[in-house]
Amino acid sequence: MFQLTKDELADLKFQNGISSAGHGGRRYLPKAFTQEGIAMLSGVLRSPRAIQVNIAIMRAFVRLRQIMHLKRELAAKLNELERKLGKHDEEIQLIFKVIKQLMSPPPEKPQRRIGFKP
Repeated sequence: MFQLTKDELADLKFQNGISSAGHGGRRYLPKAFTQEGIAMLSGVLRSPRAIQVNIAIMRAFVRLRQIMHLKRELAAKLNELERKLGKHDEEIQLIFKVIKQLMSPPPEKPQRRIGFKP
């Protein structure tokens, strides 16, 4: 178990839509359990309700870990896609440049005069 910092509490209030108006409420920073703390607590508490609550909390921790893993994977894929698009943008610009060169009329050469040259 550990005590939340002021920043963590502010983030928690923001994420859950809790009012931070300051009327009443907590005088001390709240405490939170780690996943290991929940596991130890479930070894001590034996009531059926406590066991069910601990199982639900453990499942929430597992789901949170899965979401964090997916978020990391998604961030990596987005970075890779951004890197590829940056490379493709340069290549597409080069293709447009070449196409424009091909579409423009060739530069006119000075015409040779026909006839005898002394």
